[in-house]
Amino acid sequence: MEDGLSAIRFEGDSGFDQFLAQGGAASDGGVAQYLTSLVKENISLGDLLFGCSTISVQNTEGGYLFGRNFDWEPCNAMIVQSAPESGYKSVSTVNTDFIGMSGVDLSQLPDKFQALICLYAPLDGMNEKGLAVSVNMIQDSATIDQNTGKPGLTTTTAIRLLLDRAATVNEALDLLAQYDMHASMGYMMHFAIADNTGRSVVVEWVNNEMVVVETPIVTNFYMAEGKKNGIGTAQSHERYDILIDTLSNHKTMNQEEVRDALDSVSKDNFGEFESTEWSVVFDLENLTARYYHRENHAENYTFQLYYKLSYIEQIEIIAGTRKAQTPRAHEPGPNEEISDEEAAENAGLRFPALQLLSPGFCKGWHRREQYPHRASDHAPCDG
Repeated sequence: MEDGLSAIRFEGDSGFDQFLAQGGAASDGGVAQYLTSLVKENISLGDLLFGCSTISVQNTEGGYLFGRNFDWEPCNAMIVQSAPESGYKSVSTVNTDFIGMSGVDLSQLPDKFQALICLYAPLDGMNEKGLAVSVNMIQDSATIDQNTGKPGLTTTTAIRLLLDRAATVNEALDLLAQYDMHASMGYMMHFAIADNTGRSVVVEWVNNEMVVVETPIVTNFYMAEGKKNGIGTAQSHERYDILIDTLSNHKTMNQEEVRDALDSVSKDNFGEFESTEWSVVFDLENLTARYYHRENHAENYTFQLYYKLSYIEQIEIIAGTRKAQTPRAHEPGPNEEISDEEAAENAGLRFPALQLLSPGFCKGWHRREQYPHRASDHAPCDG
């Protein structure tokens, strides 16, 4: 899409069920070895230390929002749309500099293999059930290396598990409890997780024991009570205080206000070598993801994960024609071929702005026409 920011889509079998069935992996090396067996290229997962800020808040326009900054040195980011054969659709973000290959740049591989590899290395994301998750680092000499005999997960494969299989925070916590956690790269980290009921938590591992704390804000220090509480960078406390102060003055926020809150704690405010490589605002109700690249908060790329209109199940572009299921007030009949104009009328979309990438994914379309009798389902998306 621009220098340092790309997007890719994967549909089908990612091999993740088989990865879990074999016991997962207890290290990044184990994940890399599994990926190597899938794509027949020598994959490695490298060093990655970063800072982040997340915020969860009720949306003024209904539902809940989850915002996230990824702070690091300039890197190559990949937005990954996933429609797995088994599991929930999702959109997630990957720093592809984390992925190493012997003698081959990731961009040189076929798109299918690029997407497949990136599925195993997400750093944040949202799925079609309105669950959002982000990993944030903690500066500490300790790490997470559970060894209780359960299957193993690394930081990034844990995020993939939650995006594929968890619909709520409770389900996410139940899933994490079924695995031994092994922090990627040997660093300490914690997960910020939120769902479309408004629940938001941070999940930490203290002395290899999982601890859950209810909180709308997560940066880069321990939040669990006890001896570890507060350990982290001084700046992470400063960012936390700024966001808490913002929430105290705004009980609800719209997407632009969440964007501004993320801007207030982006790296350009602190005079460091790092930058905020991406900011994203996930709308957990309407299932949109607005991405802002390298602190350019005047422009965004918006991805729509899934339509929530009951009378339109799907529209597909097949060989230049649109097939639509348009049940409206009766049970849907068989697919019928319809013209562009009819599809536009049925979907409430303006052609030729509509660009459907696949069933459930679109970008680059104009605002949807609002149906008065279904006003609550109106979900505008700026492409």
